[in-house]
Formats: sequence, structure tokens, C-alpha cells
Amino acid sequence: MNTIFDSSETAGKPTVLTISDLNRVVSGLLERSFPLLWVSGEISNLTRAASGHWYFTLKDDGAQVKAVMFRGRNQSLDWQPREGDAVEARVLVSLYQARGEFQLNVEVLRQAGRGSLYEQFLARKDKLAREGWFDAARKRVLPAHPRAIGIISSPQAAALQDVLTALWRRAPQIPVFIYPSPVQGVEAPPQLLRALETANRRAECDVLLLVRGGGSLEDLWAFNDEVLTRAIAQSAIPVVSGVGHETDFTLADFAADLRAPTPTAAAELATQQRTVLQAQLQQLAQRLQGLQRRGVQNAAQRLDYLQRRLPTPQQQLQRQQERLGQWRALLQASMARQLTQRQVQLVQQQQLLTLLNPHNTLERGYSIVRDAAGQVVRSAAQVLPGQSIAITLAQGQLDAEVKAP
Repeated sequence: MNTIFDSSETAGKPTVLTISDLNRVVSGLLERSFPLLWVSGEISNLTRAASGHWYFTLKDDGAQVKAVMFRGRNQSLDWQPREGDAVEARVLVSLYQARGEFQLNVEVLRQAGRGSLYEQFLARKDKLAREGWFDAARKRVLPAHPRAIGIISSPQAAALQDVLTALWRRAPQIPVFIYPSPVQGVEAPPQLLRALETANRRAECDVLLLVRGGGSLEDLWAFNDEVLTRAIAQSAIPVVSGVGHETDFTLADFAADLRAPTPTAAAELATQQRTVLQAQLQQLAQRLQGLQRRGVQNAAQRLDYLQRRLPTPQQQLQRQQERLGQWRALLQASMARQLTQRQVQLVQQQQLLTLLNPHNTLERGYSIVRDAAGQVVRSAAQVLPGQSIAITLAQGQLDAEVKAP
């Protein structure tokens, strides 16, 4: 037995171990007690670090354990493990001393077929895709300036606080409505569905954020529910899905109008930063001021132009006098033409009267014979012998008696 476990006291004092000593001893015991062995399980929470090391969880229906496969080991693999893969691993049972976490150091990793839960995920994804729930034509563009934002999440979730913090930082002027629901477990899918229906019924917001922090495939399984997925695709309010981390994918991500890699990113995608809006508002204000200034200038120029065209009272009087003179001249000319025409007509009438005047005929030696009644005698048959007649000459008149017809 290692002396570090000696319970005897030295000078009356018990042996006191540091946490580092304890973890080092436990790690040594585990490595000596368990030789290299093969285990089987399903990969979950797979992370590929920048260092090249792989960190993941191996699990089955009853338990799970953390595992690490260092870069020097995983470089020899001719395939890339994925979330949900069923694998067989040759491992060394160990303890990560810095954190006191039990883990498996993977030496060899080989495929054993995909895990049943991931198979269900792929089957549902394929089915819903064939039904058209993930079609790009169904996706809607988020409103540029939402009047209110709704959040579907658990009130106890850290993701909710991250989203609220991001919204307050970016757009504190936008009201936020929270529709609480569990985000993990058997009761989560119907509760999430109820929260989504409530948000659509109330119609209080312009965009919905469906958010949850990261986790294993089992932890996020509520967001792979078929009924919930269809409801997300049919939502009257655009939905942003911010479930898990960047490497996590759920059916809710494919059905949503927009998928965000993290809950905080969902808040950022749904809003414009306040400083950006303020800059845009300042630009619009400057443009408006410029338009107003140019409008005033144009109006002033037009006023000057109209003033130049608008005559003074003296100019108007002068123009009226000029027009009156023009009308007077036109009237005089018209009267002169009419007088000339009347004079011509008078001469013509006088000439006609002269032609028709019987005295002119008498001057040529003709006479007019009238009977006693004053009727002009035009025929000898009109008078009888012994009847008196009057003869009108150019100069004077003769009274005569008819001797014979």
C-alpha cells in the first residue's frame, strides 16, 4: 500500500493530502487497475479543438462517460466520426487530474454503425424534407425593424439571459415578450408547441426566437419533435431558431425561417444594433435637412422668377392704356371702313335714284298723261272723247281734252 494512505499519525498529526495528490493517486490506481480494453457506445457532444484533440461523450441507454482522443491518435483514422455514430473504442481508463473528472483516453476508434437516436433524427429529417417543410420557398425575410420580439425558452435557462442581455445591448427600445416552456425532457415538445401557439394567437410580436443552450443529442431531442417542427414551419410569425451551439443541428433549425448558430446570435440576427440605427437615423436626418434646404432654395428662386414676371401697378396701367390705344385705333379704323362703305352705298343709291327719277325722263321730251282721277294713262283705250286729261311736262303741266281716241 502506498504510504500516502498510511493513516498513522506522525507526531500526533494525521496525513493531510492536497487535492492534486489525491487526484494523482486515484489516476494511478485507475490506470493500473484497468488495462487497455474495448468499450462500445454512441458519440455525443463531439468537439474538435484547435489543438487537434477530440473531446466527446460515449453513452448508451443507461450511462455516459467523457472521452478524449488526442491528436497523435486521431490522425491515423481514415474516417471522420460524427454526432450519433455508434463506435467501438480501445480505451485507457483514467482521471483528468486538473478537474478530477473520470474519462477515457481513446487509443483506437472504429465504426460500429450509427446510434439509434441519430438514426431517428435522420429518418425524421428525410421525411419532413420530402413533405416540403424545409423548402426555401417557405422561408420569410425577418422584419428589418421589429416592433416587438418574442422569446420561447425556459425562464431558468442561461440561454434566455444571454438573449435578453444581447437584446438590451443592441435594441433596448424594443419590447420583449417571453413565452415560457421547458426545453428538455418528455414534457418539453407539447409545452414548446403550446408556447408557439400562444405567441401566434396573441400576435404581440413581429419575430419569435426559439432558444436553448448546447447539449447532447438527447438534451436537444425536444426540438426534433415532428409536430413541433411542422408548427414552426406554419407559424404566422417568422421564427429564428437558436438551439445549441454552432455544431448542433435540430429539425427546428431546418423548419425555422432563419437558423442562428447560438442563442445570442439569434438575438443579433433579429435586431439591428442601436448604434447602427442611430447612424442611419443621423444620415436620414442630414438627407432630410438637405432636401428641405434645397426645397426652400428652389421655392425662393421660383418666387424671384414669379416676382420678375409679375408687373407693378404702373406697368399694368401702362399695358392697359396700350391695349386701350390699340382698341381705339382698331375702332377708328373699323368706323372709317364702315363710313367709307356707307358713303359708297349712298352714292350707289343716289345713282340708282337718279336713274329711276321720272323727271329725268321728262327732260328728254317725255310727258306723263293722267286722267281726271289722277291715274296715269298708259293706253288710248283708257280715255273717251271729250274727257279731260292733264299732261305733265319737264317744265310745267297742260290741261287738255281728248278729241278722239
